[in-house]
This record gives sequence, structure tokens and C-alpha cells, in this order.
Amino acid sequence: MFFNATGLEPGAGTDTPIAIAIQQVTTQEQVAVISEGDVVALGRIIPRGDVISVATPSGAGDARIAELRVSLGDVVDAGDILAVLDNLPQLQSAVVSADAELNVRAATLNQTRAATAASRAEAQASLERAQASADVAQSELARVTELFERGVTTRAIFDQTIAAATEAARDVERAQATLSRYATGSEIVQADIAVAEANLAAARAALASAQQDLDRAYVRAPEHGKVLDINVRPGERPGTAGIIDLGDTSQMTVEAEVYQTMIGRVTIGDPVVVSADALAQDLTGTVTAIGLEIGRQSITSDDPAANTDARVVDVIVTLDNASSPIAAPFTNLETVVRIDAGRTP
Repeated sequence: MFFNATGLEPGAGTDTPIAIAIQQVTTQEQVAVISEGDVVALGRIIPRGDVISVATPSGAGDARIAELRVSLGDVVDAGDILAVLDNLPQLQSAVVSADAELNVRAATLNQTRAATAASRAEAQASLERAQASADVAQSELARVTELFERGVTTRAIFDQTIAAATEAARDVERAQATLSRYATGSEIVQADIAVAEANLAAARAALASAQQDLDRAYVRAPEHGKVLDINVRPGERPGTAGIIDLGDTSQMTVEAEVYQTMIGRVTIGDPVVVSADALAQDLTGTVTAIGLEIGRQSITSDDPAANTDARVVDVIVTLDNASSPIAAPFTNLETVVRIDAGRTP
């Protein structure tokens, strides 16, 4: 594949072969430089942003897959439901229960307010009756006092009238005190309503929490993309590999691992040619990102003698509009990447 990509031939230009088929260039060090200005590396085709392994929502616990709502190759948007977990009925019941509790707490608050208003009206009526009785008692006291001063009535009747007027005045005071308990802003009324309002607020919070928990029964797409692989089936418990592999294949890229000694020659905008045996034609693109960290090689050739511990830098190549659709069906395909270093268009 390497010689096909570069156009080089084993032993070309000499009578003594310098390479044979079994020794074709395959390691990272060997493919690092092919000709002056070129940097060649192993790479793999990936969707823009790489492949996303969609996991179950946080807190899903031991829930299993109840329903898959997508198939291989489907294109989804961010927020679309990919799968439903078997904890959905339980979480739905929790929402129904929380909603019922909210209605009870709201009714209790309304009942408290209505009871307070009724008690206030009753206390007001009692005060008015007491005041009317007190007015009558005072009028009677004034009449009896005049008769007593003229000697027309007895001392006993006079004293009895005074006692009745005094008691009537006390009834007014007691009625006023009762009414004050139900006055708007009083501590008693405020406390009763405050308790009912606090219970209602707690019920609202519980419902919101239950509704939020309900969303844990759904596995949603984190972003727009195509379903590249489905790792579980209904009835299975999702593993560490996630439920679905998702990728934005509307723009394909290539992740190349450039040997650390060659990375200094690569710049943003360098033209790139990508080749692989599985591709009917070479792909073209440009360097759009260069990694900032040296790492261990993860893409290796089939040669068992190849160095698998090379130090490399990741370089992202964005394929052009003509090449991207060709690469779309080949996610993770191993390729040879030839960068025309220093030849930015």
C-alpha cells in the first residue's frame, strides 16, 4: 500500500535491489520521509470530531435496553432519542406520584387560606355582635344610673346594670383579640400559610426532580451525526463500550500520526494525499490541526517487526469536498498519509 501511495518501487534506480516485497516500508520511522518535502505517516479515517460512543445517562444504574429507536446508518440530530431504558415505567410512576403530591399540597394551601378567611369573617361578626351588646348595656347603664340618682330604682339593680355593662365591654375586648389573630400579617396566620407554602414549594421541587429523573430513561444523541455502530440489543445491559457509535460523516477527516522528528516540517494548510487499498482512488485534503503533545503510536502496520512504540504527534487532515463523501463509509480505515510539507497552496 505504501509503494502504491508514493509511486516508489523497490530497488528503483539501481542494479542492486534495496528492498523486496516482504521488506516494504511499513514502520513509522520508515514512512516518515519518502522524498524531499514529503512527510509520510500512517493514519486512519474518522468523522469530524472523531467517533462518539454514546453512553447511558448518569444515574441509569443497572437499567437495560428496552427499545432501540435507530438503525445502522440513520442520521440523527442533537437531542434525538436513540434508545429507551427499562426503568421508564418506574420513573414515570415517580412523576405521577410527585404530581399528585403537588396537587395535595396546593389544595392544602388553598384550604388554609380559605379557613383563615372564614375564621376572620366569623371573628368580625362576633366583634360586631359584642359591640352591639356593649352599646345596649351602656345605654341601659345610663338609664338606670339616672333612675338610681333620682331614687327611683334600687342599689341592687344599679349594681347589676354596671356588672352587665362591664361584662359586655370585656366581650368586645375578647372579640377584638380573636379578630386580631386572623388579621392579615398576624404571626399565627403567617405561620399557618408559611407552612402550607413551604410544603407546596417542596412538592414542586420533588416534581421537578422526578421529571428530570425521567429523562434518564432515554438515551439521546449528544450532537448531529450518523449511527456508525450499535453495540447492544434490547434486553441487554450497556457495557463500557457504550450503546451507539455516532459520527458526523458530513465531513470526513484523517488522523495521521507523524513521527516526532518530522513534525517540525508540517504546517497548517499543507496539501495531503491519502491512500489505502480499500479506496478506489486517492483522497485529498489539507492539514487543519497539529497536536501539541507527543504520544505513543496507536496506528501500526501489519508487519510484526514494526516498531509499535514510536513517539508521534497527531495531525488532523480535513478532506476536501470531493474526497469526503468517498471516505464516509470507511471510518477507522487504516491509510497512508503523504503530506507535502511546506507547500501550502
